[in-house]
Amino acid sequence: MQQTDYNEIVFSVPAADLDRAADIATLVGTGGLYVEDYRNLEEAVQQIAHIDLIDDDLLKKDRSVGKIHLYLDMTVHPSEVIEYVSEHLRAARISFSVDSSLCRYEDWANNWKQYFKPTPVGRRLLIRPAWEPPQTGERTELMLEPGLAFGTGTHETTRLCLELLDQYLTGGETVLDIGCGSGILSIAALLLGAQSAVGVDIDELAVATARANAAANRVADRFTGICGDLTDKVSGRFQVITANIVADVIIGLNRSVRNFMQPGALYLMSGIIDHRESDVMASLQQEFDVLEIRRQRGWTAIAARPKSVL
Repeated sequence: MQQTDYNEIVFSVPAADLDRAADIATLVGTGGLYVEDYRNLEEAVQQIAHIDLIDDDLLKKDRSVGKIHLYLDMTVHPSEVIEYVSEHLRAARISFSVDSSLCRYEDWANNWKQYFKPTPVGRRLLIRPAWEPPQTGERTELMLEPGLAFGTGTHETTRLCLELLDQYLTGGETVLDIGCGSGILSIAALLLGAQSAVGVDIDELAVATARANAAANRVADRFTGICGDLTDKVSGRFQVITANIVADVIIGLNRSVRNFMQPGALYLMSGIIDHRESDVMASLQQEFDVLEIRRQRGWTAIAARPKSVL
């Protein structure tokens, strides 16, 4: 394995959950995978090497914890893999920690450019990496420098939400993008004719990236970036709200998100893995009418509107 061709992410989980967690990690299907499991160290060494002597460093390993090493080739955005595996582990109720410090983000940022090409989305959009020249055609171009923030348009969760924006936006809307990441949804909405967009993210780097992308697409005067936790620093009411996050956060958000909606507002949710779809749907039942559900490769996006008050 050549170091310049791969990045490494390590998930640590309770040893009792290691087998289930490893099965989840294999769903990523890229690069390679290595599992550290010391639960049956003596028996394994005896079976493989037929010796009783084991290195002291191995004997000192914490046997209550297992580690899953994921090796990613440079076609894959590290943050998207972390998000994918993390959400599946949460859904399986497996506690975990993740170490992405081994990722050579600079190497990835430079090498990934050769794989991230202009990508058509929906009927009207074209996501163009900042390093690619402008394209000819009738689609509206969104120029993107993803940096390390989530949201490139290639991941299913973002793509599904972009497709719904493309379908439902008619122009002139005010937009709130909760968990904005790179700003791709906010900027797409503005390029599709929205009047203004507010993007909020708990990660300062993501907010800075979103602002830079808004400027690059000449919509900075209509975009406001806020660093905050969900809606805690948001005020006002909006005609469109997007939340490309994870199922548990969306379920919690559904209890109060109507406070930020104008009558008849469009509510787009994504980042929902397939076996949490029913949970999210249940959380919408009392307050929202579901307009559409889209699914792709194990991910779900939902479009809804608040129920009319009689």
